[in-house]
Amino acid sequence: MMRLFFGLVFVLGSLPLLWAQQKPFVRVADGHFMKGDRTYRFLGTNLWYAMNLGAAAETDRARLVRELDRLQAMGVQNIRLMAATEGAPLMHRLSPTSQPAAGKYDEQLLLGLDFTLAEMAKRDMKAVLCLNNFFAWSGGMSQYVSWATQTEIPFPDQQGHTWDEYQRYAAQFYTNVQAKALYKKYVQMMLKRRNQVNGRRYKKDPTIMAWQLANEPREYGQTAAYIDWVDKTARFIHRKDKKHLVSIGSEGKVADYAGDAWEQLAHNPHIDYLTLHLWVENWSWYNPKQAETTFDSARIKAKAYLSKHLEMAKKAEKPLVLEEFGIGRDHGSMDPAASVQYRNQYYQEMLDLCFNDKKGHCGAAGANFWSWAGEVMPAEPGAFWQPGQPFGGDPPHERQGWYSVFLSDQSTIDLLKHFARQIAQTGAPDSKDSKPNLKTE
Repeated sequence: MMRLFFGLVFVLGSLPLLWAQQKPFVRVADGHFMKGDRTYRFLGTNLWYAMNLGAAAETDRARLVRELDRLQAMGVQNIRLMAATEGAPLMHRLSPTSQPAAGKYDEQLLLGLDFTLAEMAKRDMKAVLCLNNFFAWSGGMSQYVSWATQTEIPFPDQQGHTWDEYQRYAAQFYTNVQAKALYKKYVQMMLKRRNQVNGRRYKKDPTIMAWQLANEPREYGQTAAYIDWVDKTARFIHRKDKKHLVSIGSEGKVADYAGDAWEQLAHNPHIDYLTLHLWVENWSWYNPKQAETTFDSARIKAKAYLSKHLEMAKKAEKPLVLEEFGIGRDHGSMDPAASVQYRNQYYQEMLDLCFNDKKGHCGAAGANFWSWAGEVMPAEPGAFWQPGQPFGGDPPHERQGWYSVFLSDQSTIDLLKHFARQIAQTGAPDSKDSKPNLKTE
């Protein structure tokens, strides 16, 4: 009887390991993602606040489960989320954070990430875990610099500070030994972590597709130091974790200050796949209040920008993921009830270009729209998020409702379902049925 008891304990204790062996890790072969013996191409989303939902009260965890169920029903297979947030609560910053003080970690937030990954595993979804941020809305590089130098962060548009001043401050991260050491310590902790919900070690969990060095890291006058940081950090992660992919999280060659080294790093052997972000409004290519005169030129620029990066990725023989793209509601409105005619057309054209080849020999390997807000509507459309309010699709530093896709946006959801269905069936949209009949809200 005792022998039988210990046998059951052994079998039950081995279940996480057996599960991990059965589920395939995403890998790269011949310039494509592979999951097992099949090419992996995906429609994904950004759910940057998932860790916070998973960490909070049961009502928030229940919401996370509902949102994951909805995304699964839409055919979303891949979720990019923040796995590292830093600093004390401040205006326009996400709170709470997983590292509220230098080297001090909030176990409740980390349990939220455990819960999120466990729920994603049930749905056979893949996660991209972002480990840093060039921008201040989650803490990120500027917070590391502040801790290391004991100086105040020059937050843009506050107390007379500019975006240029802020970005030069954040870029000090690449040359500050202490700041990089604090970041590396956090990364090492994540690589060693065991999920407290399902018992799986992170570095052995196939639910995780990739570790991402940072959200939109920009060189900003520190090109050599930036390249060195990318190379050494990617090497370090691969040395500690042989199973998972590594990506940078960069925007692409949008400007010299942002991505001058993008093409050079595309050939770095420690970077497994390439990323691209596409923001026609933020880059002043498109003005939604003047859509009739700016949309056509914006979409032409966007398609050229995406095509250029697809060609560079092809030369580097690596997959490319359009991991952030979005556009505001018609006429610049942030009211969830506003129409989304231009957004739907923009999504249609970008996804057509991403998945325009059934055999996967060209086009993108994946696309993550920005971003899913689901059931939560902004308390005041166009206002900034305040601590205590539920999280939506727009980060705290941006006006709420700007790029969010809500559960009520049925025409956009129908479009996304269409692409997800075609990717699942053939690996790319059927050219005979590439334009679903879309009504607008």
